Amino acid sequence: MAIANMKAHRLGWIGIGRMGYAMAERLAKAGCDISVWNRTRAKAEPLAKSGAKVVDNLADLAACDIVFTMVSAGKDVKEVLFGPNGVTAKGKAPKIVVDSTSISLEESAEIREKLARLGVKLLAAPVSGNAKVIKAGKLTVVASGPRDAFDAVAPYLQAIGQGVSYVGDGELSRIAKICHNVMLGVVIQNLCEITVLAERAGMKRHAFLDFLNKSVMGSMFTRYKTPALVNLDFHVTFTPELLRKDIDLGLAAGRQFGVPMPVTSIARDLVQTLIGNGYTDQDFSALLLLQAKACGIELKPEHVEVGDGL
Repeated sequence: MAIANMKAHRLGWIGIGRMGYAMAERLAKAGCDISVWNRTRAKAEPLAKSGAKVVDNLADLAACDIVFTMVSAGKDVKEVLFGPNGVTAKGKAPKIVVDSTSISLEESAEIREKLARLGVKLLAAPVSGNAKVIKAGKLTVVASGPRDAFDAVAPYLQAIGQGVSYVGDGELSRIAKICHNVMLGVVIQNLCEITVLAERAGMKRHAFLDFLNKSVMGSMFTRYKTPALVNLDFHVTFTPELLRKDIDLGLAAGRQFGVPMPVTSIARDLVQTLIGNGYTDQDFSALLLLQAKACGIELKPEHVEVGDGL
């Protein structure tokens, strides 16, 4: 789905963190008419080189057709939209708000209701990836809300990444993202288990993971995590505490909808053990170290150059 004229809508962007910057930059470079705001203006100013306009006041974005929000939490979404200095503070509002912030179903529904009273449609659009994935053009998005709002926004979401999935109305995309992140916890734990098993049997980690990544079981995720598992570089892409939060949300949803999730429950306990052992400032793939300790192996970096698939 493409838009012949990427300036067909006036876009606003709120939130220039690592993810928000990379997403807004792709829209600016695609030729969109985009204005950006960030609490710390200096972080947004480099986007001007890519064609974005940097605004000082959130209310300046009320004249936009579509406003994207990518901030830290639900309270921040409410503040930038409805606060005394928010987008809607002067009585004007955009036609559509697209929120990619990680928030709860309840907060999303509350924001949707408040926007509806102002005549604004909300598209909940959580994303899968990180700043490096965005720069590689491989970010994926799951969206829910009014179908006509999705149809209007989808070309811009396509410009940000490689795939956009519409899963229905309301907050269904929030459930989809929770399910996605639950899978992160389960898959990384299993990947760590089999990688340690292979090493204990005498294989080099890089050799085993090379085979796995070429097999039917390989994925963008296993390839992306391979450098960390091979060379023990656990710089943060997603913290264990954030992963625990999302697993807890998944387990709560399981209880709400009557779905047993025994494997997820075990993965949650292992992530909690990782946190309890002090790995809070490392990437969640540090579960590899915990798994190695459990069977008496002391892992060392293999110092092998391996690709991450991006």
